[in-house]
Amino acid sequence: MIVLRAIHATHLPALLSLAQKVGPGMTTLKADAAVLGKRIATAEASFSGELPPEQCDYVFVLEDTATRQVCGVSALKAAVGLEDAFYSFRLGQLVHSCREIGVYSNKKTLFLSNDLTGCAELCTLFLDPAYRSGNNGKLLSKGRLLFAASFIDLLPEVICAELRGFLRPDGTSPFWESLGKHFFKMDFSVADDKSGGGAKSFIAELMPRFPIYTDFLSDEARAVIGRAHADTEPARRMLEQEGLDYEGLVDIFDAGPVVQGHVKHLRITKDSMLAIARPAAGSEPAGAHPVLVGNTRRGDFRAIVSHSAPAFGSLPLTGEEREALAVNAGDPVRVVTLKPGEKLNG
Repeated sequence: MIVLRAIHATHLPALLSLAQKVGPGMTTLKADAAVLGKRIATAEASFSGELPPEQCDYVFVLEDTATRQVCGVSALKAAVGLEDAFYSFRLGQLVHSCREIGVYSNKKTLFLSNDLTGCAELCTLFLDPAYRSGNNGKLLSKGRLLFAASFIDLLPEVICAELRGFLRPDGTSPFWESLGKHFFKMDFSVADDKSGGGAKSFIAELMPRFPIYTDFLSDEARAVIGRAHADTEPARRMLEQEGLDYEGLVDIFDAGPVVQGHVKHLRITKDSMLAIARPAAGSEPAGAHPVLVGNTRRGDFRAIVSHSAPAFGSLPLTGEEREALAVNAGDPVRVVTLKPGEKLNG
């Protein structure tokens, strides 16, 4: 069985192995044992409640209980931009008008902003290619939202996600080549690595603070503003279905879209319910739809995909499912349909 669970120190070797499989573009999962070890320590302190809420970084791993193999990782940062500035470009427009000569011009602009300062962030999502099937990807991504719904008081009102922008087959960014490269004088991968590593002061020091007219960019660069990488499009659709929307903010390096939404208005928050776990009878009928089930323990949060159907305030779970969730009969669990538009009672 595949289970999403809070990371702990023993997962470091597996996390390092996963990081070695990541391609370019994911700056928050570098194959560096010291950096990963430090992040795991922060995550453990976050789950145990040892850190102030705004400093928490909740990291989850996807684990195959049959083999104890870690096959995925995802994270939820409680707040961004409070220690290191969090930059985005906001798309806007400026109108130039002169009635006397009959000229009216509406120009699109990019303005450097810190609009998402203090928001929670979904980040560091990677699934081992060998496990990219079934509902594994949904569990890895949506399990974080189930955690957010269960512990909404630990998070700010707004949650966001920076999505990887369009890159050419050779890994270069047309947006970077047309804009950022002229100010930073370095390759896209170098700038992206520096930003992901936390050294973000150089952005404010080198990037212009005045509006940038998109007319000055190449046609190719303008075309990719707000466009997600082909490999990231499924993740974008999934997040949009859960209630996160693109509202004109893009990444400053590759112009990938930034989606955002209020935690209390997310589909999983609104539609999930608490139920009491109970042993499933041998003749128990399966539910009409797969459901996402999580325990209610912050320190040892776990989530699985089940085909059980809640009824009369309880949820039947097999012994294997209860073991994966680390719950006993009579313990509360939070449950929601895995896919939007489906009903818990089928």
